[in-house]
Amino acid sequence: MQYVCTKCGKHTPVTTMSPTCECGGLFELDYTPPAWNPALIDQKEWSLFRYRRFLALDGNAWRDVTMGEGHTPIIRLDDDVMLKMDYLMPTLSFKDRGAATLVSHMKAIGVKSCVQDSSGNAGNAVAAYAARAGISCEIFVPEGTSPSKIRMIESHGARVNVVPGTRDHCADVCRAKVKSEGAYYANHVYNPFFYEGMKAYIYETLEQLGRIPANIVVPVGNGTLFIGVVKALEHLLASGVIEKFPQIIALQSENCDPLYQAAQEHMPHAAHVTPAPTMAEGIAIGVPMRGDELLDMAYRHNIVFVRAPEDKILQARAKIAARGVYCEHTTAANYAAYLAYCEEHGSTPDTLITMCGAGIKSDH
Repeated sequence: MQYVCTKCGKHTPVTTMSPTCECGGLFELDYTPPAWNPALIDQKEWSLFRYRRFLALDGNAWRDVTMGEGHTPIIRLDDDVMLKMDYLMPTLSFKDRGAATLVSHMKAIGVKSCVQDSSGNAGNAVAAYAARAGISCEIFVPEGTSPSKIRMIESHGARVNVVPGTRDHCADVCRAKVKSEGAYYANHVYNPFFYEGMKAYIYETLEQLGRIPANIVVPVGNGTLFIGVVKALEHLLASGVIEKFPQIIALQSENCDPLYQAAQEHMPHAAHVTPAPTMAEGIAIGVPMRGDELLDMAYRHNIVFVRAPEDKILQARAKIAARGVYCEHTTAANYAAYLAYCEEHGSTPDTLITMCGAGIKSDH
């Protein structure tokens, strides 16, 4: 198995310690999973790795890394909406699927230390799984990151650097360290092993419901869940398991919407925006590094982009909490965007929404 550059097409062994191709292009995995077959699911494994036959993984390093992430419950919010309770994972967020898969790969190729930039959830997940794998870790977070998330990252023994400025500037600072010091970049955007793990979101849904819902709401900042969802659905479509793509409703913050703006004009590249402060800190990405790839997927599958109204996020959070589900602000933005979509398109039944992060992460 090799990486293939999305820019020049060059192949590179996945054992490389470099975060990108020599030309600067981002890596994709040269991997095609076998046709979907329930018989290939490891029924004795209660983590995302029950689907490892459909993931780009070699060896058994995952056995020393997994903490039982994935296979989160799907519950009913109302007659139209189901919630996938993804904050019921070891680090209280949906990023555990990707982190467990990426760190398993890192352990397999002998990585001893790593760095990563994050708005909080991905950094916490990588820090936790790196600690479990015996890999030292340093996380860069932007100012304004929830103190609860910072404390969680530090609890796993990772060093935290709080960087003044935007989330995008934070990434620039971290990448400068990667370039100058040669640190392994355990990044959820650059490294495709991360979104290999995110594919399990769809595999779990299929196994739990016996079908794929008609509508799937997906938050998009850097788009790792988005990529994982699309790749898994493309796999199921190619395998003949589903006859058509569900309607994916991709949401961005009203105050940081480069992909939404691009999609309105069918632009091939993300629009240039100046991010404004938003409670949806987890998707406040002004410059999505895989923006072209995300938009190409969106146009290929008629994916609709919507925005979460900033003044409706806390209302949405309260409405969900009144039904017993206490989620973080970015997660509430998912539901706020869904309600905004319904206002424009009418009743939208048979919808699945991820509960990305636990409410205690954004009590600030």
